[in-house]
Amino acid sequence: MHMNTEVLERPEAAQSPAQAAAAVRERSQAPSRSGEAFDAAESSESRARGEVPVSQRQPASNHAAEASESSARSEVPVSQRQPLVWFDGKFITGDAPEAPLTTHAMHYGTAVFEGIRSYATADGGAAVFRLPEHLERMRKGADMFGIEFDIERAGRAVLDTLRANGHRDAYIRPLTWMGTGTIGLDVDPLTQHLMVATLAKVVHLGGARTRLTVSPWKRNPATSLPPLKLSGAYVNSILAKREAKQRGFDEALFTDDKGYVVECTGANVFMVKNGEVTSVEHRDALPGITRDTMIALSGAQSREVTLHELLDADEVFVCGTAAEACAISVLDRREFGDNPVTRELAALYAQVVRGQDSRYAHWLTAV
Repeated sequence: MHMNTEVLERPEAAQSPAQAAAAVRERSQAPSRSGEAFDAAESSESRARGEVPVSQRQPASNHAAEASESSARSEVPVSQRQPLVWFDGKFITGDAPEAPLTTHAMHYGTAVFEGIRSYATADGGAAVFRLPEHLERMRKGADMFGIEFDIERAGRAVLDTLRANGHRDAYIRPLTWMGTGTIGLDVDPLTQHLMVATLAKVVHLGGARTRLTVSPWKRNPATSLPPLKLSGAYVNSILAKREAKQRGFDEALFTDDKGYVVECTGANVFMVKNGEVTSVEHRDALPGITRDTMIALSGAQSREVTLHELLDADEVFVCGTAAEACAISVLDRREFGDNPVTRELAALYAQVVRGQDSRYAHWLTAV
């Protein structure tokens, strides 16, 4: 699927992301409270301090306080400010109360997300890696719930959020979910929402050598849940990772009842034997975009792999958007030594995502 990057780069509103960001930061530094709950809390706090509640003060005092807060915020470096979140077409602070307690996704996991990365590029700019492919996969997940998902709108939101936050190297989390309307299992009456957050930090593995263990849990079978990034499905990954960490490992490996490797909690699996790279294929595994990238870069064959084969490999590595390429140092009692092929692929991947290899420039969307 091709996405027009010129369309992606058009701002959705007349305000630029930078102007919108400045306006949001001017309006709020902390979550607002309103109505009777605000008045009661403010009055209680004021009495404790022996002050007049804000709601009872003269307007001039409010203006003075706002001016003081605005002045203080303007002195905070951008790197220390709370990142903004794009929510249904506007920028808000990340802790703004926009999801009621009756939000359907909170109760049932009726949401779809993606993990995407942007990288600082050699020309001083930034680029999002394989943005159209990520958003197309997200659209397929949204279709499962009947959520209307506009790929072009979501793409613009991703780029605008990166610009508003001044992020270059960042993890990007778009999320679309079912909101309010019913607490039952019929999703048709529910409201639909979209947000995009960007985080300037690693959220999963991040290329480090990893201690892996076979999980006692089994992966959600594709006959029960489609291998897409449906939020509720990731309870399976959370349980497996938590159990693995309780036993002193970094990550969990899913296998099926026949002894075939499926995937990890948030990454696909590769092995290297006699210099040949093999990508694990399984119908229950997420069709990873980083996996597809690694296959293209390495020329790996893709097939089913047994746990016995994996334990007998010269190298094992896992890959994903957040994980990038992580060499496995231990798989239960099997220790792996040096990993030259994994290192070479990880280095090539780093060059590709940062625009240093012109052969793969079509995978990059400029911010």
